[in-house]
Amino acid sequence: MANFVNMYRQLLSLPLSVLVKNNPIPANPIEELSLNIHQPVVYVLPYTSQTDFVIFRRNCLALGLPDPAEKNEIAGVKLPRYVYLDEGRRIFKSKGAKDETTTIFNKYLELHRTSESLDVQLIPVSVLWGRSPGHEDKSSLPNLRLLNGMQKTFAAIWFGRDTFVRFSQAVSLRYMVNEHGSDEKIAQKLARVAKMHFAKQRISATGPRLPNRQAMFNKLLQSETIQRAIEDEAKSKNISIEKAQKEAHKILDEIAADVSHSSLRAADRFLRWLWNKLYSGIDVQNADRVRKLALEGHEIVYVPCHRSHIDYLLLSYVLYHQGLVPPHIAAGINLNFWPVGRMFRSWGAFFIRRTFKGNRLYSAIFREYLSELFHRGYSVEYFIEGGRSRTGRLLAPKTGMMSMTFQALQHNQTRPISVVPVYVGYEHVLEVDTYAKELRGAAKEKENAGLVIRVIKKLRNLGQGFVNFGEPITLSNYLSQHFPDWKEQNHEEKPQWFAPAVDSVSKQVMVNINKAAAVNAMNLVGTALLSSRQRALSREQLLEQLASYQQLLQNVPYSADVVLPTATPEMMLNHVLTLDRVGMLVEEDNFGEIVRLERASAVLMTYYRNNIQHLFVLPSLVASIILHYEAIQKDLLVEAVGKIYPFLKGELFLHFSEEELKTQIHQIIDEFARQQVINSNDNFLSINKSKVRILQLWSAGMREILQRYYITVTILQKQPDISRAELEKESQLVAQRLSVLHGINAPEFFDKAVFSMFIANLKEQGYFDESGNGNLEKIEYLASTLSHLISTEICLTVKGTVEKAEEHA
Repeated sequence: MANFVNMYRQLLSLPLSVLVKNNPIPANPIEELSLNIHQPVVYVLPYTSQTDFVIFRRNCLALGLPDPAEKNEIAGVKLPRYVYLDEGRRIFKSKGAKDETTTIFNKYLELHRTSESLDVQLIPVSVLWGRSPGHEDKSSLPNLRLLNGMQKTFAAIWFGRDTFVRFSQAVSLRYMVNEHGSDEKIAQKLARVAKMHFAKQRISATGPRLPNRQAMFNKLLQSETIQRAIEDEAKSKNISIEKAQKEAHKILDEIAADVSHSSLRAADRFLRWLWNKLYSGIDVQNADRVRKLALEGHEIVYVPCHRSHIDYLLLSYVLYHQGLVPPHIAAGINLNFWPVGRMFRSWGAFFIRRTFKGNRLYSAIFREYLSELFHRGYSVEYFIEGGRSRTGRLLAPKTGMMSMTFQALQHNQTRPISVVPVYVGYEHVLEVDTYAKELRGAAKEKENAGLVIRVIKKLRNLGQGFVNFGEPITLSNYLSQHFPDWKEQNHEEKPQWFAPAVDSVSKQVMVNINKAAAVNAMNLVGTALLSSRQRALSREQLLEQLASYQQLLQNVPYSADVVLPTATPEMMLNHVLTLDRVGMLVEEDNFGEIVRLERASAVLMTYYRNNIQHLFVLPSLVASIILHYEAIQKDLLVEAVGKIYPFLKGELFLHFSEEELKTQIHQIIDEFARQQVINSNDNFLSINKSKVRILQLWSAGMREILQRYYITVTILQKQPDISRAELEKESQLVAQRLSVLHGINAPEFFDKAVFSMFIANLKEQGYFDESGNGNLEKIEYLASTLSHLISTEICLTVKGTVEKAEEHA
């Protein structure tokens, strides 16, 4: 019988190798699932299928996993390396798969009783044939059901490129034996638990069935909330109920997605081509966090940072290839133009207007539609920044969508809602040319078909893309921890905890995005070159600085989720020089090579530097203090950092608490001393003159931030009773003048929003009294601290400009 099975598998092997592509989930299970392949492995498959076995085995061999066709030999006993949980529709029948599996599990459990060092790893594996969830109004089942031989043949032809082999987290038999014993009941329990796991996995891979769009519209339009809004619309505009109903239907049609699985499959083909054309690879980290939430039945809300229009496409593509359902995406109405609007809608986009103000009907319909998506179990994605960041930094969160997410939690949402922050980064953004123009002051070009065609025609090598899933926030758990009375007040429309909770979670999302930053070669090379006033360094200096950055990020990690490059400084520099349109030149003179950034490219390079600026501000501040004081006591340095840190924390969404901050500062000091960038003797720190250039380049990361703070504080010293609006405006005008006089390229240097955030943080830290006037004593102390960290030249320019502004007032 075994020979017939082997012959049948060999017959299947050739056509399947042509028709079915290797698509393992995750892409590297040994590393991502921390599999211990030095211990015996047993693969657990949901049902018997020789076709599935051939595909699954081919993936195992390609990934370096133990061959499932071979047996495990333990203490002279040979046992199968795979088991089936249930009968499938197969040609070669045997005893019931369920009985066979229980018998094999028992034999493995017996071996654990006799060998203390044995730890067999059970790895659940399933082959997913296509990912269509089916439709609510049709009886068709998802393509993850059992298929007979003929159905498998058609599935291999039609779904060959959409067939995935899903490896799940291993279960330790040693743990099971130690915790639950090793009798026959445990073997049966293992089989039952595995069956439940596969059922959950099918749901997490396909998601709920797609709705009948018109039926969903009818249901929503009959809801009490929308009916009231329609009546109000009719009264306020003095129109008939019928006309108001038509307007409501029109709004729903404008908003709602119209997902098509066949369109998603076509998009997958297109996006695979696009990424291969644009990027040398997409680095995905921590996707298992999301798979775990999906298996546990959570309603998942993806909240990525917004760097590029292709963020929408990239995240959906990544999720699809991680065995998860692409989400419904809140897209700006500006993207609803021909021909991409209809395509985006079929891929899961639902469109949102820039503002709801003055349109209560639209607001009510949008809220009910979003709540319905949550109720039906669809994952959702929205960009909390509201629009793409043109500076490369995270923008202040806009809380509208988060507020609606909390409302869904209030309205009898049965499944837990988990918000997943996502860091999305690129070595080169697709809109590189348009961003460069906008950062130099050009007006934003409206999205249209011509713009899309022009961008696609310029496809080129843009390096790598990065998607890193940050630490999820389960809303009910967060509320229970920070707002323990939330359930008692939940019956109220807008309970007291609501607004503070929305604000708090929104900020925490930004913090968690920054904790999941992915550092790349472009970030680091750009940071080093922009730290030089001349935007040029000798090749040796540049490589030395890259090594210093890399070592500090490794030895003093910002967070466990930050992704660091593993390439050497030499490899990173060479890689950046190969990228298209970087604007970096290598010149040679009698003394060696100089790497220089063209002036026209300096503004754009600040974008890439700003992607990771938050990782560098603390070491940069430490370096700046030591550089300007030349010699300082440790505790005085810690005090000075503590004075400035609250403003950095608010502006750059840093995560360190007061106690963590002190630990982090001491670790940075120790690392600088280890690199011999500074001298550290007991409680005394000083410059190491032989490495002063490295310290100067490190300190440059804080230069512009400190100058901005000094501008606002100097204005407040002169005019403590100035209004917040005037303070913002005047700070911006002084910064614009300073940028011209001193050649400051960073576009965020005179961004009004950044000054607004700093002034809000000043208020939060008690720098204004109850009447809104500046607290001069505190302001002067902060001004004194800042003036010691800024060049005399800059200080004089700022003071002179502020005095002129006061004279003209």
